[in-house]
Amino acid sequence: MHIDEAYAIEHDVAPGQYVMIAVTDTGCGMPPEIIEKAIDPFFTTKPVGKGTGLGLSQVFGFAKQSDGHMKLYSEPGIGTTVKICLPREYGTNETAPCLKDESVPRGSASEIVLLVEDDASVREVHTRMLEELGYTVIAVDGAIAALTVIGERPDVRCLFTDVVMAPMNGRKLADEAMRKRPGLPVVFTTGYSRNAIVHNGVLDPGVIFLQKPATLGDLARKVRAALDSGGK
Repeated sequence: MHIDEAYAIEHDVAPGQYVMIAVTDTGCGMPPEIIEKAIDPFFTTKPVGKGTGLGLSQVFGFAKQSDGHMKLYSEPGIGTTVKICLPREYGTNETAPCLKDESVPRGSASEIVLLVEDDASVREVHTRMLEELGYTVIAVDGAIAALTVIGERPDVRCLFTDVVMAPMNGRKLADEAMRKRPGLPVVFTTGYSRNAIVHNGVLDPGVIFLQKPATLGDLARKVRAALDSGGK
């Protein structure tokens, strides 16, 4: 698709050619006042304990990080379409970097990372990435399971946890984990921006934080930094 000058100015995106991905449902749709809030961090129409929304803030953040654009179209009673526009690539194909590149800090099988993520697909991706980096991974789907592992496995070397989870979020999980294991290194991850998380009082400014979606190199450096810091 082509984004012209007028649309680009109105929507704060560069004009030019894009590849567009559109996902459409036939659900209940959204009124304009909900559409205006749909990409805000922490906004959801779901009741407490029933989920954290559609993750549209993560989609929006990914599109913007890629110099792209996201647009919502919705009509109550008809459905919703989410359009993601990513800049068209004109260059030649390049060989993807090898995951075993020595410039990426790696771990060892003796370094056990406890991965806490309530989204099954994200949990699987992060497990594969950590294992590719050489770590041993124990993956669980929530804080209660994580605290059980921490109580049973004193050899866990690092806690790698999502921030936004129910019923106990990642910040409270980390506090309880460090009460049981003082000095346990922690890496927090979320699709929301650092500013959104800090400004909403969920995390302190100085914590080790990885924003989703993350590259293998970014993940490798954050986990390595946490382990090398010894939790300080």
